[in-house]
Amino acid sequence: MTRLAALLIALVVALPAAAVQPDEVLPDPVLEERARDISGGLRCIVCRNESIDESNAELARDLRLLVRERLVAGDTDAEVVSYVVDRYGEYVLLRPPMTGSTIALWLAAPVLLLLGLGLSVAYVRRRAKAEAPAEAALSDEEAERLKEILRG
Repeated sequence: MTRLAALLIALVVALPAAAVQPDEVLPDPVLEERARDISGGLRCIVCRNESIDESNAELARDLRLLVRERLVAGDTDAEVVSYVVDRYGEYVLLRPPMTGSTIALWLAAPVLLLLGLGLSVAYVRRRAKAEAPAEAALSDEEAERLKEILRG
C-alpha cells in the first residue's frame, strides 16, 4: 500500500512538469528555473486557463521555446514577459495587472457577488413580510360536487 501511495504522490508532483519536453530544458539550471517561473505566469492561448508550462498544446510549446530563446539571448525576466505581451496582448498573462483596461474585469466578480447577495436579502425579506394568500372557502355547490367525486 505504501508503494502505491508513493507512486501516486510521485505522479501528482510530476504532473505540472509533464508538458515540458526534455529537448526544451536548458542546460543551465538557473536559466531553466527562470524559464519555468516565467512560463508559469503565461497563459496558453489554446487551453485558456492553463499556463504554457502545464499545457501540451503546440502553441504552448512554441511559447516555452520562445521564452527560453529570449533568456539565452540575455533578456531579463521582465523583458521576456514584455516581449510576449507585445506579441500576444495582456490576455497571455495569467495574472494581468490592475490597469485601466483590466480594472473592470478585476472588479466585476466582487461587484456581481455583492449585487447577488443584496438581491437575495431583498427577496427573503419581501417573502417574510408577504401575507399568506387567503384560502377561499368552497361554495355549497362546489362542496357537493367534491363529495360526489370522492364517493366515486
